[in-house]
Amino acid sequence: MCARLSRKGTCGEMPVARLLWQVAGQMLGSPACGCWIATPPLRFLGTSPRQIPADANFHSALFSETDQPRVLITGGLGQLGVGLANLLRKRFGKDNVILSDIRKPPDHIFHSGPFIYSDILDYKNLREIVVNNRITWLFHYSALLSAVGEANVSLARAVNITGLHNILDVAAEHNLRLFVPSTIGAFGPTSPRNPTPDLCVQRPRTIYGVSKVHAELMGEYYHHRYGLDFRCLRYPGIISADSQPGGGTTDYAVQIFHNALKNGKFECNLKPSTRLPMMYIDDCLRATLEVMEALPESLSMRTYNINAMSFTPEDLAQEVLKHVPEFQITYNVDSVRQAIADSWPMNFDDSNARKDWGWKHDFDLPELVTTMLNFHGSDTRVAQAN
Repeated sequence: MCARLSRKGTCGEMPVARLLWQVAGQMLGSPACGCWIATPPLRFLGTSPRQIPADANFHSALFSETDQPRVLITGGLGQLGVGLANLLRKRFGKDNVILSDIRKPPDHIFHSGPFIYSDILDYKNLREIVVNNRITWLFHYSALLSAVGEANVSLARAVNITGLHNILDVAAEHNLRLFVPSTIGAFGPTSPRNPTPDLCVQRPRTIYGVSKVHAELMGEYYHHRYGLDFRCLRYPGIISADSQPGGGTTDYAVQIFHNALKNGKFECNLKPSTRLPMMYIDDCLRATLEVMEALPESLSMRTYNINAMSFTPEDLAQEVLKHVPEFQITYNVDSVRQAIADSWPMNFDDSNARKDWGWKHDFDLPELVTTMLNFHGSDTRVAQAN
């Protein structure tokens, strides 16, 4: 089997790569074609990652403080990607932020700014996108969430782990500033739960959680080994007014608002006392931009907890009742989701983020409920009028 630089595993088509293998083959007595016997294939990360010293400046070689970054967002049609693209386009200009996914975008998203097809499992496609669009910042949102991942472990492993490896290699090769989100799911039942610090035991029991711990550690390794400017936030449950639930364990806190205004009833799949950290999407997106814009010397770590509020389904229902007096909530506990939630933090300690780069949330539970109900109430009134 030929262990050449491309991912196809056959000789030819890349003269430089073939020359490297021929030289190596001559040194080790391999055949002149560069084929190795019983040797695993390797991928060279280009010249830059292996030559960056440990004390190198973490800024991208292609980006200076006076320039606008060129941004790529993978998995951009998920809960966070579209909102992040809107925020970044206001900050850096519409044409500097490219949204990507493997799905066809709705018309309003396609016409709102640059959109391209991007498959994170296709390494060659990723490199072409980065090179052709002169990308300097990469936000990697492609992932299968907790409940969906447990239903299809093999796909979650491919997307969440193999895809991450491709992203890390492309980012290291081209000196990108890379953001990869992590999650409360990166902790497990043996982690401290109330509060959960940045650094503690992490033994998650979902493929989603395992893949996120893997992402945290690989990103930190690439930072120390190759100088990759890797940045990561552990998100709590994210609540968004203008997106549908995406298969996460905390998605009850999104669906409850749809149902409260639609029919005044909601069936929750978690126990009423299940306390989890939560955050409104505006706070989440702002935190993401702030940590990416933070000066490298201000960051004491590469992965931070961020938090805003912590509540139970019962707490949320009581707050909804203040606005929708006829609202009724019932409970039909899903054992898989409940087991996942019971292994997650009840509250995040995000003191390091607040100290290092000035993180501060805007939305607590009352503001969250008012905002969500106002948004969905407006939609409901428009639909009834139509």
